[in-house]
Amino acid sequence: MGDGGINQEVKLASKVESLIEIEQCVDKICEQYHIEEDNYGNILIAISEAVNNAITHGNNFDPSKSVRLNIEGTSSKLIFVVEDEGVGFDPNAIPDPTLPENLEKLSGRGVFLMRSLADDVEFSNNGRSVKLSFSISAN
Repeated sequence: MGDGGINQEVKLASKVESLIEIEQCVDKICEQYHIEEDNYGNILIAISEAVNNAITHGNNFDPSKSVRLNIEGTSSKLIFVVEDEGVGFDPNAIPDPTLPENLEKLSGRGVFLMRSLADDVEFSNNGRSVKLSFSISAN
């Protein structure tokens, strides 16, 4: 990681306003890594979904609970880990939003979006932690 890699942690309040902080954070990192516009959009949407899920479903907007975002970057990969302080959930129990019976449902799209946009998505800690990895090419 000595090649100008980053490693930082951001602690966020369990409120919608924290999504603005996430956008600024992702902006800075993508600028630092010269991420192309397409990839930037994917990263921003996936991370916003993860943080939004943590605030909404994980912490239930509880002001005494926070969401942690760890960001690690190397020359070939950006890794974001989002953790909440909720009770957790089973990521495999979420219905597929692309199935006809689920198309009208508004919930359940976040995890699907994350899996579609990130190169790798891993849930751990009983669903309280999600690790999103994005492959990047060094410029």
